[in-house]
Amino acid sequence: MRLDKYLKISRLIKRRTVANEACDNGRVTLNGRVARASAEVKPGDIIGIAFGNRETKVEVLAVQENVRKEAAADMFRYLPTEEKAESGSPEEE
Repeated sequence: MRLDKYLKISRLIKRRTVANEACDNGRVTLNGRVARASAEVKPGDIIGIAFGNRETKVEVLAVQENVRKEAAADMFRYLPTEEKAESGSPEEE
């Protein structure tokens, strides 16, 4: 599955056009490399997304074409980021 489509279906990014723009601007990485929107995503891949000064890292657990809203969170697992470990302050939303 394409990276931009995965980001939308998993609800990591709300719209596919926004996911596409994030990839074009170099804010999305796949396994440590800046990724294009057309990159193929498979289980086990690590996706990093830069939101402003914050980065989110997730591990792909499943790739499915159609997912209900409630099950979308089961497609990935959040990973700890280096920024959180360095700061030492628990800044939760």
